[in-house]
Amino acid sequence: MDETRVPEETHPDTEVAIGDDGLGRPRWASRDPLLREYYDTEWGMPVRDERGLFERLSLEAFQSGLSWATILRKRPAFRAAFDDFDPDAVAGYGPAQVERLMGDPGIVRNRRKIEATIGNAGATIRLRPQGGLPDLVWSFQPTQTPAPITQAEVPSSSAESIALARELKRRGFAFVGPTTIFALMEAVGVVDTHLLGSHRRGSSGVWARRARLDLRP
Repeated sequence: MDETRVPEETHPDTEVAIGDDGLGRPRWASRDPLLREYYDTEWGMPVRDERGLFERLSLEAFQSGLSWATILRKRPAFRAAFDDFDPDAVAGYGPAQVERLMGDPGIVRNRRKIEATIGNAGATIRLRPQGGLPDLVWSFQPTQTPAPITQAEVPSSSAESIALARELKRRGFAFVGPTTIFALMEAVGVVDTHLLGSHRRGSSGVWARRARLDLRP
């Protein structure tokens, strides 16, 4: 048996996996201890500070084409490489810093994504007089959030993520397509896409806990 695998069983009424602790989680968050910890403690919780949102936006952009587990494992290296995602520091990076980052094996060495992150830091700073990145992102919170039973019912984009992506691009951001932005909105609590039956459903405090399934033992 793989020692990194978390024991589980899948409830017949949902796609949540019941872990050894008796708690329901989606399958993607139930097998890898790193993903399980991230899901239990961080994913979907509100992020309303500039640095936190800039980090999440940057990591979501780097994740494009890769697994989220890969990004999580590299997250400490990303933080060290990008000055803990301080927008003021990152916005000041020049060619020498780009080459330093391209030579850092701890991060994803993609020049376009690195340069986009630097550019996005500058765009984040320019938003401050208009309320900042947090105000902009949260202004696209929808009036309703999905209530998926299965992973197939979780959307990959929404009208709000399309509109926010368009606005971010207008403000000078890059690597902010609707799918990337919807993933950001999920990660920072703007929408709640926890499956009904998950122990995290409604736990962010942003959305009322929707009627959870009557899970039969």
